[in-house]
Amino acid sequence: MSSTVIIIKLLYDKRELETLSGRITVGVLVLQDLFVILFLAVQPNLKDPHVLPLAVAIGKVFLLVGAAYGVSRFLLPPAFKFVQRQPELVMVGALAWCFALAGLANYLGLSREMGALIAGVMVSTFPYTLDVVAKVTSIRDFFVTLFFVDLGMKIPVPTLSVVLWVLVFSGLVVGSRFLTLFPVLYKMRLGHRASLLPTINLCQISELSLVLLTLGKDAGDVSEYSISIAAFAFAFLALGSSYAIVRNETILRRMSRWLTKLGLFDLPARESDTVFLKRPARIFLLGFSWTASSLLDEITRRKPSVLTDVVVVDFNPHVSERLRARGVQVVYGDISQRATLEHAAIERAEVIISSLPDTVLKGATNLRLLRELRELNPSARIIVHAEKIADVPTLYAEGADYVTVPRLLEATNLLSVLEAAESDLLDLKRGEQEELLKARDEVIP
Repeated sequence: MSSTVIIIKLLYDKRELETLSGRITVGVLVLQDLFVILFLAVQPNLKDPHVLPLAVAIGKVFLLVGAAYGVSRFLLPPAFKFVQRQPELVMVGALAWCFALAGLANYLGLSREMGALIAGVMVSTFPYTLDVVAKVTSIRDFFVTLFFVDLGMKIPVPTLSVVLWVLVFSGLVVGSRFLTLFPVLYKMRLGHRASLLPTINLCQISELSLVLLTLGKDAGDVSEYSISIAAFAFAFLALGSSYAIVRNETILRRMSRWLTKLGLFDLPARESDTVFLKRPARIFLLGFSWTASSLLDEITRRKPSVLTDVVVVDFNPHVSERLRARGVQVVYGDISQRATLEHAAIERAEVIISSLPDTVLKGATNLRLLRELRELNPSARIIVHAEKIADVPTLYAEGADYVTVPRLLEATNLLSVLEAAESDLLDLKRGEQEELLKARDEVIP
């Protein structure tokens, strides 16, 4: 399994949790947890497996999950709503729920770890999960620290044999990711990016794996020597994969070139990608996220005749399919790559819009993209995004025709909301917003 703690923290810091590759990564982590629950149920019967004991164990799992779901669905939300104004009670309530489900699992003959895992999953399903997580983060981090300290104290001084086995085992883990994840995602026509990034993200061992091995040791199924190898491999891969996730864009580009040389090409350009070369295409949207989605909806409703002049350049295959279904021209590719811009015939553009902030752009910034665009198309009117007001003069100096600063627009809107609140007109303001939202049919809701 892969480490949820490491992956979620790094993807959150990089703001990649909501990207396609981030969602695939989290989806795989969830599936791993589900299979762990089933494995924990059958683990006591591994030495002498029979159909009936295994069926009974799996039945107990469904009973535990069903009881947990019922309580979390009907009892936990009002209970946490009642205590949410008392931070201490929220923390105590979350821990009590965890220990209660762990105790129930133990009573059913299942592992306490399974109960705690299910408790955490169920807590994440109700509306107060963010508040609960915020309250228990400190105590969670404390126990995580104790876990790793305890792990480090149990690891013996490595011998040459252990080091060699750690390298072999680490290679097996990384190789298994590329043999199982990449081919499936690539076969689903997700392209190099959405196939390689989840594979890179998942190249480590979960801390829960060490818990499973400890349970196996107590049952006599796993040796102390094996646990030592796994523990060293966990530390080695945790360090290596952290750097790999931080630098995954660089790794992606290099591996993409190797894959292309091996005959595993990225998503091919379709005929619909090049049709626009035969007719005028004045407006280019570079990258397609929430702002671009809203802009396209405005164009569709207010100026539908302009829609035929719009070309979107983006590397999300799911978004590309939705855009094509609406008759929008799409070029698949990474806008941070010069070859993509050249293939899209950016030199023919009259208006170029980059609505992605620097924190979302991968492998580039709006400043770097602007310089590239000005080199390829000196005459186009280029509109770029700025998160910081201090960046606006620099972007204008480098040739931007207009720089959007969304925080200013949001501040203006918030001021109107504040004025409505002072005039006791928030209900009217909300009604206007609801009517506006009903009329929208965006590609990215």
